[in-house]
Amino acid sequence: MQSTAIPTTVLYDGSCPICSREIQQYKKGDPQGEICWLDISNPKFVAPPGHSQEALMQRFHVIRPDGSMVSGAAAFVHLWEQLPGWRNLALLGRLPGMLNLMEFGYEKFLIFRPRLQKIFS
Repeated sequence: MQSTAIPTTVLYDGSCPICSREIQQYKKGDPQGEICWLDISNPKFVAPPGHSQEALMQRFHVIRPDGSMVSGAAAFVHLWEQLPGWRNLALLGRLPGMLNLMEFGYEKFLIFRPRLQKIFS
């Protein structure tokens, strides 16, 4: 019997060389294809209601099976929870205060992301 559950959906910027390399690593942990991977830089991508492609391109987002969307550090932790090789990292992300610290670091990374993209492209 095939599952009809809605999978975790990862929205990532495939035009970003850093993001693409990271997503390739995550995909290796999903050999059964249980996660839906959506490249939001694709011109055919249709943003979920209430969101724009431009806004989604600014941060990492994950849509949980219940339909709720998380972004930034919370999105990474949710994704890591779904991938066997990454679950220990997710546990660290759930420690008190860690998600706030991770979000702070992610916000700082986003400032430098455009410059880093040029280096890695």
